[in-house]
Amino acid sequence: MKKLEYKVNNLQCAVCASKIQDEILTLDNILESTIDIYSQRLVIEAQNDLDTITFLTTINKIAEKIEPGAFFEIFINKSPTRENHDHIHTDEDSHSSHLHDNIGFYKKYEKQLIIIGIIIFISSLFFSKNSLISKILSLIAYIVLGGDVVYKSIINIKRKNFLDENFLMTIATFGAFYLGEITEAVGVMLFYKIGEYFQDLAVDKSRKSIKALVDVKPQYANIIDEFGNVAQVSPETLKIGDLIVVRAGEKIPTDGIIKKGESTLDTSALTGESLPSDVFQGSEVLSGSINGSKLLEIEVTKLFEDSTVSKIIQLVENSSLRKPKSEKFFTKFARYYTPIVVFAALIVAFIVPTFAGNYRLWIGRALIFLVISCPCALVISIPLTFFSSIGKASRSGILIKGGNYLEKLTEIEGVVFDKTGTLTKGKFRIDNLEGINCTPEELLNVSQIGEFYSTHPIGKAIMNHAKNSVNEDLINNYEEIPGHGTFVEYGKDTILIGNKKLMDKYNIIVEENDYVGTVLFVGKNNQLLGNIYISDQVKEDSEKTIQYLKNKKIDTFMLTGDSQNIAEHIGVSLGIEKNDIFYQLLPQDKVTILEDIKGAHKKGIAFIGDGINDAPSLALADVSIGMGNGSDLAIETANIVLIDDKPSKIIELLDIAQFNKKVLFQNIIFALGVKLLIMILGVLGYANMWLAIFADVGVSLLAILNAMRINFKVK
Repeated sequence: MKKLEYKVNNLQCAVCASKIQDEILTLDNILESTIDIYSQRLVIEAQNDLDTITFLTTINKIAEKIEPGAFFEIFINKSPTRENHDHIHTDEDSHSSHLHDNIGFYKKYEKQLIIIGIIIFISSLFFSKNSLISKILSLIAYIVLGGDVVYKSIINIKRKNFLDENFLMTIATFGAFYLGEITEAVGVMLFYKIGEYFQDLAVDKSRKSIKALVDVKPQYANIIDEFGNVAQVSPETLKIGDLIVVRAGEKIPTDGIIKKGESTLDTSALTGESLPSDVFQGSEVLSGSINGSKLLEIEVTKLFEDSTVSKIIQLVENSSLRKPKSEKFFTKFARYYTPIVVFAALIVAFIVPTFAGNYRLWIGRALIFLVISCPCALVISIPLTFFSSIGKASRSGILIKGGNYLEKLTEIEGVVFDKTGTLTKGKFRIDNLEGINCTPEELLNVSQIGEFYSTHPIGKAIMNHAKNSVNEDLINNYEEIPGHGTFVEYGKDTILIGNKKLMDKYNIIVEENDYVGTVLFVGKNNQLLGNIYISDQVKEDSEKTIQYLKNKKIDTFMLTGDSQNIAEHIGVSLGIEKNDIFYQLLPQDKVTILEDIKGAHKKGIAFIGDGINDAPSLALADVSIGMGNGSDLAIETANIVLIDDKPSKIIELLDIAQFNKKVLFQNIIFALGVKLLIMILGVLGYANMWLAIFADVGVSLLAILNAMRINFKVK
């Protein structure tokens, strides 16, 4: 399977975009075709390799047939460049180029043309409505304002693809001219163009808000070479282990660990948190953060392409490609809606007067019907609502990979939490080293041998407790046993570190106690050496998050591999019911429990985790939420990522989802309700052309403004 990306140009109409992507799907070898007018991208999934130039020519012909002036470009290294088609030049290409120039002229000077059109139109009103000067000025104003609309309608009629808003406006205004309602005809086109202009502004504003997020990308890195010299290089060239210098005011180019220095970091672009965070030697830092005050020397731990900032950019750019059900429905609805409306208008114009008489009266009412009928309010405002919500969430450090997940969040009946790293900090500390058959120092030394290759937070806590020398050459065999611990052969010795299940497996007798924390048993050559007592800390906002969910009547659950004692102590203290706390679970056990919870919550459940062992559960959940400082696999699997690891971000996430749903409902009811009401009034003769203009342009503008309200308010 091959994936191709193209830049979309001169395409603002969501209905047209839907028609184009559906026609592309009919081509041979095409598995998926998705156009997003906000990120201006076309993503193609093909079964086999395609000739890029030939395929580009084919899809451009489709685009021009459906939306005159629209065209695609190839992305080269993420930079769009218009492909040179001289070698496949045809008469149709010449026509297309001419078409682009005509449409492009109107787009480029749209604002100026609207102002000129308004001035000419107002001037016409100073003369008698039926005077020659008034008619000439009105006609000029009409051409200035709606020349591109009429032009696209004519082109589309030639191509037998004319049932769109351009056709509706053209027929409605031509009919008004025929009936002698010249002022009304110009008014229709004027307010239609004003509506289009504000729609474009709304789309552009949303695009800019997303681009602002992408601007967190660092442009350079200061690398320290082997001689201690500092050179400026591209972040993409950095390798794991490189040492870089970040001066005050500079962006950290990729994720790393501070080797020298201390400072404060501005992470607001990543997490939405305005307060700076203090960092020092040993602190992990994220790419895209801004160094506040002092020089830092950082060791690179991730390639730029795998860094936090790169993942943010990728997730934000791809988020609007996953379309929610409501957007898909109304885009399809609009495709069938327009032909139905045109057919209904023909009945009103020609069938009704056959029985009722007075063709002139009924043709006028049919024209009003056409003006009202444009589906722009829904087709534009629905994707804009989701786009605004995703943008707002991103600015708060919440990355939503698609509008469909935002939509699903409003339906969930339960939230399942992993414990370590999600509700707790996952930063363990050793409380006590209890040597039974050795000294505490010997116990620590042996345990560090056993955890030398461990990536588990507990293993890291043991390794960081104190520095002891471990001869890596003596480690002959190392094995991590999920849900048990580690097995290591070190020289002639066999070392075991883990829970009671691991000790039982190797017939080492241990005694459990009531310690509220993790007890690790350390064995050597089938003899118990001692116990290590380790504790984790609950995150400050975990209890607040659980309480919020309970107030919303959303069930909460906690899954952990820890003992019953630890699990219940932490879970109950946070407000989770004892029966909803599950402990001593292996990764496969978590999946089994999650399936049972999911079966009892038919509308959907969310799972929140951060570790590699959480990936299967994340994949199973209806909505999966990963912690930004968690494993790469968890972040890749999750539908939503919380960059700063605060569980309370779920509160903001659910508020955004609910407000998004509220705005969608308002726009749908308002747009359909007003249009339906004025359509009926128009057919009955109680609505004139000016009221019809409000039902089209006014409703669209109000719906768009309502959608953009998400950027400023959530509650």
